[in-house]
Amino acid sequence: MKKIARSILLLIAGGFSLLLHAQENDPVEWVNPLMGTQSKPSLSNGNTYPAVGVPWGMNLWSAQTGKMGDGWMYTYDADKIRGFKQTHQPSPWMNDYGQISIMPVTGKMVFEQDARASWFSHKAEIAKPYYYSVYLADHDVTTELTPTERAAQFRFTFPETDSSFVVIDAFDKGSYIKVIPAEKKIIGYSTKHARGPLPDFKNYFVIYFNKPFANAHTWEGKTLNESALEITADHSGAIVGFKTAKGEKVSMKIGTSFISFEQAELSLKRELAGDSFEQTMARAKKSWNDRLGRIRIEGASVDQKRTFYSAMYRTLFFPHKMYELNASGQVVHYSPHNGKILPGYRFSGTGFWDTFRALYPFLNFLYPSINKEMQAGLVNDYKEGGWLPEWSSPGYSDVMVGNNSASVVSDAYLKGLRGYDINTLYEALLHGANNEGPRATGRRGVEYYNKLGYVPYDVKINENAARTLEYAYDDFTIYQLGKALGRPKAELDLYKKRSQNYKNLFDPEHNLMRGKNKDGQFQSPFNPYKWGDAFTEGNSWHYSWSVFHDIQGLIGLMGGKANFVKQLDNVFSLPPVFDDSYYGGVIHEIREMQIANMGQYAHGNQPIQHMIYLYNYAGAPWKAQYWVRETMNRMYKATPDGYCGDEDNGQTSAWYVFSALGFYPVTPGVDQYVVGAPLFKKATIYLENGKKIVINASANSDQNRYIQSATFNGQAYGKNWFSFSGLQKGAVINFNMGAQPNKFRGTADSDVPYSMSRDDQ
Repeated sequence: MKKIARSILLLIAGGFSLLLHAQENDPVEWVNPLMGTQSKPSLSNGNTYPAVGVPWGMNLWSAQTGKMGDGWMYTYDADKIRGFKQTHQPSPWMNDYGQISIMPVTGKMVFEQDARASWFSHKAEIAKPYYYSVYLADHDVTTELTPTERAAQFRFTFPETDSSFVVIDAFDKGSYIKVIPAEKKIIGYSTKHARGPLPDFKNYFVIYFNKPFANAHTWEGKTLNESALEITADHSGAIVGFKTAKGEKVSMKIGTSFISFEQAELSLKRELAGDSFEQTMARAKKSWNDRLGRIRIEGASVDQKRTFYSAMYRTLFFPHKMYELNASGQVVHYSPHNGKILPGYRFSGTGFWDTFRALYPFLNFLYPSINKEMQAGLVNDYKEGGWLPEWSSPGYSDVMVGNNSASVVSDAYLKGLRGYDINTLYEALLHGANNEGPRATGRRGVEYYNKLGYVPYDVKINENAARTLEYAYDDFTIYQLGKALGRPKAELDLYKKRSQNYKNLFDPEHNLMRGKNKDGQFQSPFNPYKWGDAFTEGNSWHYSWSVFHDIQGLIGLMGGKANFVKQLDNVFSLPPVFDDSYYGGVIHEIREMQIANMGQYAHGNQPIQHMIYLYNYAGAPWKAQYWVRETMNRMYKATPDGYCGDEDNGQTSAWYVFSALGFYPVTPGVDQYVVGAPLFKKATIYLENGKKIVINASANSDQNRYIQSATFNGQAYGKNWFSFSGLQKGAVINFNMGAQPNKFRGTADSDVPYSMSRDDQ
């Protein structure tokens, strides 16, 4: 019996080993799209939805548990599904545009969202990036879907009944639908959008079924139309019926377009052709494996692998493609700025306030070809709308602060991207830096900023200190790009000077940034724990580190390295107290900081996410190594509550992916990444240029989180940064890890990363 038991154990172990080996070559299978879905307005564990699509695809799909128009379209704690929604939603706070919903029902011909809703269980749900399946208990129907960039296939497994139906919901605020029974076809459009104005905006759809309709109707609001097969109304929909045998599978193909019905049909035929459901699914899966497989990790736990690839998956959605290929194969797009159909690339659904920090640097590092298209799309935004977006959803959206398009544009060019109109983009940066535009474009308070060197606290411009700090960094990136383009010296000197404006808000009494009145006096009273007011979704403890380009200058203001390190330490040692009086209540970002048990460190929001890496500038890199690992271990997990705040358009995930590899882009716009400490024993990165980076840390473990020594291509390496250009040539980096910090490595002045006041020539 013992021999038999041992044999069984060996077989099980062997099977598990084979499974792990298969997943090494199938990284998409580590992804949990439900990561972050256990969220609500008062507490975000990600504020995500199980997005089914392909990387940067024009459309995503998600099960819809929320009501029509609810930004929280899918929440893990919900128990009913109302439909399967085509979505372009970047965030629940931004809500959606051009959405439609599909829902199978049986028994009664119900179509209204509450009447058609069905109980479901996560036990009968499969969520993958390329495939979704769920059993709808009230209708005894299993729904499956699998995507392409602009189309999708559905498969409904019905019970035996003469009353099987599929509901098409084109949503309210203006929609159209037409049923064509002779062709087993439905066409329509949705105009619904949360952010506008959007001239002549429509999301056209074309649907084909593989089974003739036994009956067909349109509906308006809550009213069924017994005879009309075509309707234009505030809220239009259709319902088609079938007689089905037990276990019969009814297939549906859908293509969509922001341009026309003809273009939707073209995309459907081009992307789905005569493919079976399985063929479409296999292609979608391959697309994910191709992108996710660009990083291979070894020596990680199962949980770490799931978290890493789930986070990486989140970096590959936004901004999404809004361009299409016409009958001649030419790239064309609908412009949300003027309503015209125009040539060229366009992307949408991202906020630069979030994504300039790590998401766009990640694209420049690993997927430069897609960001090249994105930069070409920004050229079109400027030509068509007169401004670069700061939040696109899908046009200009009036949220957040800063002029961080400057960082996104500059970092791409300075990281070597070419083949688009950089001179027009530079013109757009100058225009945005010196003018205030509509809906958060340009710079609010620009006249004060350019004259005084800061946006005053007392001139009724909200979040003024945050604006000042971000404008100063943005000016630095304009200066950097201007140098690369050979711009005139007087112009360069202007932006170089403005990049130092951060100093105007430094309060030496508190060693923190503080709002300043128009007369040059600091605003009073001052509470460094007060959220909002002079700052954006944070307080002075969070925003005082937003001097990405000149940390040595900030160290000087704080009185030297020892004081600087002490102030960094204070962020973690202070209690998580807060003043929410600006908001009149506790916003979710405050609550997420409060419950994280990391003091004033608010990793769930973007302004402070680079802060840990600043220990490297002040002779204490081992503290960065400790806190990076703590944050990865405590704040991320591939579970429904797996984030510590909003997963904003891939930014919070990009932080994790970079940090797990062992470095982070503190200063987009320069040729450096700041070293943290790797999470895995080995990571291999396959670059687009054919080179590869191998990062070895064979002694890595939960205890051995400190770098003892390192080599770069065989040479001893003591610096706290890697160069982008050096990594792009291919590299082998070896880290010797240990359980105790090495307090000598990386402490010399020559080891610290770039700072403008020290390094600019």
